[in-house]
Amino acid sequence: QVQLVESGGGLVQAGGSLTLSCAASGHTFSTLSMGWFRQAPGKEREFVAGISWSTLTTYYTDSVKGRFTISKDNAKNTVFLQMNSLKPEDTALYYCAARSGTRVVGTTYDYWGQGTQVTVSS
Repeated sequence: QVQLVESGGGLVQAGGSLTLSCAASGHTFSTLSMGWFRQAPGKEREFVAGISWSTLTTYYTDSVKGRFTISKDNAKNTVFLQMNSLKPEDTALYYCAARSGTRVVGTTYDYWGQGTQVTVSS
């Protein structure tokens, strides 16, 4: 069982930066993979970035490559999503998700946070 709590969302101007945090608990994390998803109004949920807790292998969707960085802090059991050069199209509800196993993409995630809103204005 894994519990996830996101934080760090807010309102920013286009071109600005924001860092999201996801605190995880209830797991040893040795074989855990975690990802960030987002869902904008009227659109389907989209994979944004993912990381294997143990191997640090990372993946990003094309639209955020070069702008977003996923990372983790082992001591805090927390995964971060650093978002730079934000665009209005990045506006969405961002969810943290987790699954057991080392596969980050092309798979189903089992645990989800409640989401944190990111709004980018111009």
